[in-house]
Amino acid sequence: MSTLNFFQKERLPANTIVRFVPQQTAWIVERMGKFHKILNPGVAVLIPFLDKISYVQSLKESAVEIPTQNAITADNVSLELDGILYIKVMDAYKACYGVEDFQFAVSQLAQTTMRSEIGSLTLDSVLKERQQLNININRAINDASEDWGVKCLRYEIRDIHPPSNVLEAMHRQVSAERSKRAEILESEGIRQSRINIAEGEKQSQILKSEAAKQEQINNAAAMSKSLELISNTIKQNEYGHEAINLQIAQDYIKQFGNLAKETNTIILPSNMSDIGQFMVSGMKIFNDLNKDTKKSTTTSTPPGANEKKD
Repeated sequence: MSTLNFFQKERLPANTIVRFVPQQTAWIVERMGKFHKILNPGVAVLIPFLDKISYVQSLKESAVEIPTQNAITADNVSLELDGILYIKVMDAYKACYGVEDFQFAVSQLAQTTMRSEIGSLTLDSVLKERQQLNININRAINDASEDWGVKCLRYEIRDIHPPSNVLEAMHRQVSAERSKRAEILESEGIRQSRINIAEGEKQSQILKSEAAKQEQINNAAAMSKSLELISNTIKQNEYGHEAINLQIAQDYIKQFGNLAKETNTIILPSNMSDIGQFMVSGMKIFNDLNKDTKKSTTTSTPPGANEKKD
């Protein structure tokens, strides 16, 4: 600890009556072995043989290294820690007369406080709450060192060394956690992909059904328009009913001819060998349709509509 002392007896300035005190330095003067005054930076005049410069205190911020030490956490894990402490002399008188060596005292206080704080935390908490741990140690040092005229500006834990077996277990835990997150993300991606595909198929089916529905509506509308046009044409033409009946008879004969072209098996009437008879059957259908049409026309005509007036 000798390299960290703020004052060393062998290097104390001698009393040469007139002295120049450096900036950010406080010289403690004793007169006849008793504290006399503190010399501030600038010119100082001393009385020979009576005044003696007994202490020299630096008022600058200084760093004190905290050596490596062992500490046990609340879950019984032994850790090796070291740190660094930043202190500043606020009262030169207390720093000289309040404690024999404030530097050594603060260093020991930092070590005991650090062990006490770590003993109340688990290993995970020590690693996660490192900043809060530094704040707690700093506060505890300032509460205890107030009578020493020294203020702890900040405390920093430099390194934390867990045992090798604990460190290996932590590496395995991190690896397992990363693998778990990767599998979760992959499964979420597959799930979302399947949802998107299902939604796409659903929308496709809906659009297809809507298109089919609209096509049926359009076909029905076109057929309705066509039937309406045919009906109006038949009503306006004197021979409209005969023409449509003839068209039906022709279609009847044509469909029988198409059956033989489309399939290998066909059911025909027993008298199909007689082509003339088949034609007669077609004409019979035409005549029957004409009779029904004339009958319906006659029925729908009001009585006496065709009688001549006398």
